[in-house]
Amino acid sequence: MFYMTAGSLAFIVLVLVVAKVTRHFASPQRLPVTAEWIDELSIERYRPMLRLLKQEDLRFLRRQPSFTPEMATKFRLKRCQVVQAYLCHLDADFKRICTALKIFMVQSRHDRPDLATRMLRSQMTFAYRMMVVQFQLVFYRFGVGTVGVTGLLKLFDGMRTELRTRMPVELAAGG
Repeated sequence: MFYMTAGSLAFIVLVLVVAKVTRHFASPQRLPVTAEWIDELSIERYRPMLRLLKQEDLRFLRRQPSFTPEMATKFRLKRCQVVQAYLCHLDADFKRICTALKIFMVQSRHDRPDLATRMLRSQMTFAYRMMVVQFQLVFYRFGVGTVGVTGLLKLFDGMRTELRTRMPVELAAGG
């Protein structure tokens, strides 16, 4: 009986993962591919998210004489909401980068199976890590564990760099 329940739960989780990844790849994106837009894509724009997830502020709050557990709960909830907003923007920017790279590959005079493979691998890894971060945020909200977004930021920066190096010369020159 236990094995059937555990198996059913594992199957449901697998179906949810496949649905999330499929939805991630299938959702349409606007594509403002300009030199200015690419220049604005910076990992620096997401660095505050790392600060939001550090424990120092919560430790400071706990040392205050008027501290209550409800304050910690509200604090974690607010931090989760702000991180969710950052993650939403990060996801949208990552999808736009990938879409721009796909367009550049289609318009290229040479086949780039190496780039296509790298991009597909990065997209799958990004979707997986985004899902892990979402689960970590749920636990963090209840005071359990930490949230690691460094892997997402590294993938984003790698694809951003790839786009920057593949950008057509005429786009970089502004026309």
